[in-house]
Amino acid sequence: MKKFIALITGFIIGAVIIIPVLVIYVLGGPIMTNSSKPMAGEDVSIKVYVASQDQIIQLSLETYVKGVVAAEMPAEFELEALKAQAVAARTYAVKNMALFGGSGLSGHEGADVSTDQRQGQAWVSCEELKKRWGEVAYNRYWDKISQAVEGTRGIIAVYNGEPINAFFHSTSGDRTASAKEVWGIDYPYLQSVASPWDQKSPRYLETKEYSYVELEARLGPEAGVMAAVQGGNGIVQIIDRTDSGRVNKIRLGSKTLSGIELRQKLELRSSNFTVETTGDKVLFKTIGYGHGVGMGQYGANGMAKEGKTYQQILSYYYTGIALKNIFGS
Repeated sequence: MKKFIALITGFIIGAVIIIPVLVIYVLGGPIMTNSSKPMAGEDVSIKVYVASQDQIIQLSLETYVKGVVAAEMPAEFELEALKAQAVAARTYAVKNMALFGGSGLSGHEGADVSTDQRQGQAWVSCEELKKRWGEVAYNRYWDKISQAVEGTRGIIAVYNGEPINAFFHSTSGDRTASAKEVWGIDYPYLQSVASPWDQKSPRYLETKEYSYVELEARLGPEAGVMAAVQGGNGIVQIIDRTDSGRVNKIRLGSKTLSGIELRQKLELRSSNFTVETTGDKVLFKTIGYGHGVGMGQYGANGMAKEGKTYQQILSYYYTGIALKNIFGS
């Protein structure tokens, strides 16, 4: 009788331990180790604040990354460039996810990231992509993006073992900018590097013109643009530039601004520009598009066309980084 009771007790204890484990595998939820990290072969979920709907949705991380790549990089780009973009997007997500110790999205409790580009990186749903691309192009492009994401599954960029700030932008100009010259914070992996491939970008050059009246309206009367015109003084002077060639300080009228400030006020493509006056107008000729820090997307595509792998592209634009798989494989 005692042996029978012991046998039944052992069966019950074994069932209590084993059955929940089986249930977890059947449901397909992420299997967590003691360190709360996903195990190989399993997926993890990310909570995304969809700004256009003002709601938080839950997606698998890899599905989210596909939506980011589709939103952030032209699907016509080379596969290796798309892979590099996938790793950058995934790195950003992991760095912010509460699951991995991130702080999540400020202002929207419970969310890890936002679809609003002003708060991070863009994201687009499959439904929206079908409207944007059409059914035939959607199937072709989505397959390509899926190949890029699945071909880098779980891989992120790290420095000293921690996910990096994987900043990226459209077009660098001749050089990328260091984080220090743009935001005043020096990251060893966000240094200025040459990016000659960007010259083939359709966004490499742009000219915008403003009348003196428009400039004063944009900068405010305290800038004294019209007073400078009437006084016969010089309207504009670039005072100095950063190490990567972007405008550091510029004087317009009697007001001195940073190149970044002027870019925002005049909605210029970048802070890498030249200025000339003609008649009653000021011409701003910009080189590049975006803040210029980190990976240049057109530069990445240019490197891919030369046969460079996504690993080589990422290591070039993010100096000194290593690649790591969050699933441990």
